[in-house]
Amino acid sequence: IKCRRHSGRDFPMMKVVHVITRLIVGGAQENTLLTVEDQHCDYGDEVTLLTGPALGPEGSLLERAAKSAFRLQIVDSLRRSIHPLRDAAAYRDLRAAFRDLKPDLVHTHSSKAGILGRAAAAALGIPVVHTIHGAAFHHGQSRITHSAYIMAERWAAARTDHFISVADAMTHEYVSHGVAEAEKFTTIYSGFEVEPFLSPPRPPDAVRRDLGFTDEHIVVGKVGRLFHLKGHEFVIAAAKQVVARLPQVRFLFVGDGILRARYEREIAQAKLTPHFVFTGLVPPDVVPELLHATDLVVHTSQWEGLARVLPQALIAGKPVISYDVGGAREVVIPEQTGFLLPRDSVDDLAQAILCLAGDPEMRRRLGQTGRERFAEQFRHETMTRAIREVYRDVLAARGLLPQSEKQPS
Repeated sequence: IKCRRHSGRDFPMMKVVHVITRLIVGGAQENTLLTVEDQHCDYGDEVTLLTGPALGPEGSLLERAAKSAFRLQIVDSLRRSIHPLRDAAAYRDLRAAFRDLKPDLVHTHSSKAGILGRAAAAALGIPVVHTIHGAAFHHGQSRITHSAYIMAERWAAARTDHFISVADAMTHEYVSHGVAEAEKFTTIYSGFEVEPFLSPPRPPDAVRRDLGFTDEHIVVGKVGRLFHLKGHEFVIAAAKQVVARLPQVRFLFVGDGILRARYEREIAQAKLTPHFVFTGLVPPDVVPELLHATDLVVHTSQWEGLARVLPQALIAGKPVISYDVGGAREVVIPEQTGFLLPRDSVDDLAQAILCLAGDPEMRRRLGQTGRERFAEQFRHETMTRAIREVYRDVLAARGLLPQSEKQPS
């Protein structure tokens, strides 16, 4: 990690504790880890990251975090699933950690860590910022679960100094459901390492050969865990129509998960096996070369904050097709960067794929526009700087600015 240490009154040192439920391989987790690394390395902040164990088949970022110089602490009681006794223990463990660390501010991420972390910090009078990476209440939940999450978020909002939304759509969701007033929200797009998406780490032709693609193939990529609500089934359904018209189209599924075997069976039953390639779980730093090896990227999740793969694909110069969920419309701009479709529509998805697959000039134009519009906006350095400005405003409102930030009398 290369440090770009800043200095001067505009960048005071802060003591911050971040809390996230688990450091699996995922957008919210990569966002959090980059923020912590930047704050420690570039600004000299005293940063601690509290996380539960990285359980599950999604992979782990714990090894990377452990190699960094900031403080990492595993809270074993902090788990994703709801378990009243263990959750009570997690609350006590977080409160004890905050008491020992005495941070200027606590920054929480994800639903479970967000509820417990905000409660523990507020009990000790510590200012709290919470990032909404994706709404806790969303499509696909039962009515009871949906209502319960809204009530929980309203309760936690009273213990939150400020919210950071990864898309304007998240602010709209929370305000429209009465969680908090619009003035308590700031949109800061989820940043990442932009350079690998601007310039491919490996020659795309070599990557395509490794994946079994030839020059005649038109490769449609989808990046995401093979889990419920990620929408791979819509791509498989659309593929039947696409391949019937353009048999040279191939589909690349990047990621792994509990539904892989089911999807492979469905593809085989549709006699589409030669048209699909599964990469399995890959490290985040391999995703750029895979995106550069595609010709276009689809995103068919049923709910998201703002899927990082959308700006990543655009910065790689690839046009995108996405269902209109979460913050997708903030980067998927019809006739400029891609196609924005009604959620769950298979026919529209197939037609959009066919349109782009059959028009290389359109693919080039939409991808180039996306690269020009979003490369600077999604740099993680831009994200971290904006997050620290939110911290400064929160501490100023509380009269708790660090000494180095106070103006001389």
